[in-house]
Amino acid sequence: MTAILDTRPLDRVADFPAIPAGWAYLDTAATAQKPRQVIDAITRAYGETYATVHRGVYQRSADMTIAYEAARRRVATFVNAASPDEIVFVRGATEAINLVAQTWGLSLQAGDRILLSALEHHSNIVPWQLLRIRTGIEIDVCPLTADGRIDLDAAEAMLTERHKLVAFGHVSNVLGSIVDGARAARIAHRVGAKLLLDGCQAVPRIAVVVAALDCEFYVFSGHKLYGPTGIGVLWARGEILDTMPPWQGGGAMIDRVSFERTTYAPPPARFEAGTPHITGALGLHAAIDYVQGIGLEAIHAHETALVRATRDALSELNSVTLFGPEDSAGIVSFAVQGVHPHDVGTILDEERVAIRAGHHCAQPLMERLGVPATARASFGVYNNAADVQALVRGIERVTRIFG
Repeated sequence: MTAILDTRPLDRVADFPAIPAGWAYLDTAATAQKPRQVIDAITRAYGETYATVHRGVYQRSADMTIAYEAARRRVATFVNAASPDEIVFVRGATEAINLVAQTWGLSLQAGDRILLSALEHHSNIVPWQLLRIRTGIEIDVCPLTADGRIDLDAAEAMLTERHKLVAFGHVSNVLGSIVDGARAARIAHRVGAKLLLDGCQAVPRIAVVVAALDCEFYVFSGHKLYGPTGIGVLWARGEILDTMPPWQGGGAMIDRVSFERTTYAPPPARFEAGTPHITGALGLHAAIDYVQGIGLEAIHAHETALVRATRDALSELNSVTLFGPEDSAGIVSFAVQGVHPHDVGTILDEERVAIRAGHHCAQPLMERLGVPATARASFGVYNNAADVQALVRGIERVTRIFG
């Protein structure tokens, strides 16, 4: 495990008040812990500066509106969007994908096709199945390579001019495998299809430049990026947002309302009905500042070293099966022979090691792997060599208990 000793300068556990000494939190892929900077930004917003946005004429409201829209601009620079107007605030990636499915997706018709992959999160499967019920579209599933990557060669062979959308996870929440987004865009565009990337596991650890990815839609959740829950982002090309009808009706998304006819605001307001999650947006702003203050390149290198050390150590245990590629991004999924992952997780909890155990909202992938569930360790900026060692000790105890 000496390979990860050089990453100690990135050990930011002191920034995270919810992580007590001696507790190894290895469930960042589910939700990241929050640094003091984010907590302080939210506390300040509620305790000192809170007011509604886009409505009040008094100074406090105007100031909060400025801060809220500054958060939108911060997100735009984070993903290198062409304009802040391409950023729609939502509750999370799940809501973002549903928004696309229920607005842009209504332009599809019976016989049109969507291509997903075998490793998708349920949030990138179920919305398209609901759209299939409404419109009669068909869904195809791209297979994986032997080491758990989306097989883009297979995707290229499968795509036809009937395909209107390709929707892939940028980084798998189970396997940590990274898809080549730019290549996925090229093969989608070759048949006239658009590309949606689920960036939940990508944005906390790799730089995202939507223009370089050449996708049409990019989604992510704030809580996996060290930000608060209840806030997420849909980025879409401006010319596409302009064509999409409203998703929900209410305040803020309108131009003029009468009982005879309502006209709607331009994007992004058109898709943000009602009072928004104001403090969530400010917390997300602080989270992006925190991550970029460290540097995504440094974070990715740190997590890569932790993954390498974990895989090296677990591969020495004959009873452990590892899933996914060797260079997975911040995530290690595994199974212990003869032991249900829930039992693994329970015993590790007794050792003060927190992991995820289950199907990870990816049941089709579990079927593909031939297991009902996996145990998953996922890393963040607060993890270090001691956490890896605690995990390995816990797994060794599991093997002793179950023989």
